[in-house]
Amino acid sequence: MSTPNADVMPAATLILLREGYSAPEIFMQTRAQTMGFAAGMIAFPGGKVDARDMDLAASRLVASRHDLDLAEVAARVAAVRESFEEAGVLLTRGPGIAERDFIEAQPAIAARALAFSDFLTRHDQQIDLDVLVPFARWVPPPGLHGKRYDTRFYLARLPEGASAGHDGNEATTSWWITPAEAIARADRKEAEVMFPTRRNLERLAQFGSIEALIGHAAETPVVTVQPEVRMCDDGPHLCIPEGIGYPVTREPLETARRA
Repeated sequence: MSTPNADVMPAATLILLREGYSAPEIFMQTRAQTMGFAAGMIAFPGGKVDARDMDLAASRLVASRHDLDLAEVAARVAAVRESFEEAGVLLTRGPGIAERDFIEAQPAIAARALAFSDFLTRHDQQIDLDVLVPFARWVPPPGLHGKRYDTRFYLARLPEGASAGHDGNEATTSWWITPAEAIARADRKEAEVMFPTRRNLERLAQFGSIEALIGHAAETPVVTVQPEVRMCDDGPHLCIPEGIGYPVTREPLETARRA
């Protein structure tokens, strides 16, 4: 799978949406302190694109989209798999799945004791790529931390009747929250967010409905965001390009090192 830099790993993140009282709500989790990346941070479900995702992307278990390359399809597959592993939300189409089978499969797939493709086959499920709306793509600069990911972000509505939670392993808590309140929690030091998460929360907070948000994503081309350090009048900042949907495009480097 090609990435903008050879030393970064492909990854996918899913921003689950549901309507709130005054603004769309997003699903977020607190990552376990034992995690090797973004430990203790609040984040959206997501993770690395692995070899099984690549294989699944080329199979009949994924609804065909000839306009998408394999890297894009595999990233969407990974986002669907991670949403099931970490949040218990299955973004597929097919017959209903018994609750016991659903509950037992989630940790088994996360532990790689059960292949996601085998689970889909067993229950006659197919991944519908169209339920995921491309929103963003980020690659961090070298030198700010050890692991670097080429992460694609997607929007998706919470399926009717579904509920989201956390696995107690990679994520220790979870909740539905408006983007504005998530930002406020970070400002109150009640939660920590990485630089890309903060910027994406600010972008999400601009919209008062899911329709408006998805419309914005559909009409805004996804540009790979590669933050860079620039010297400004008030010191070094981590900056991103203007004009790609983000209302805030820089942050002092001292508070943005986890990019």
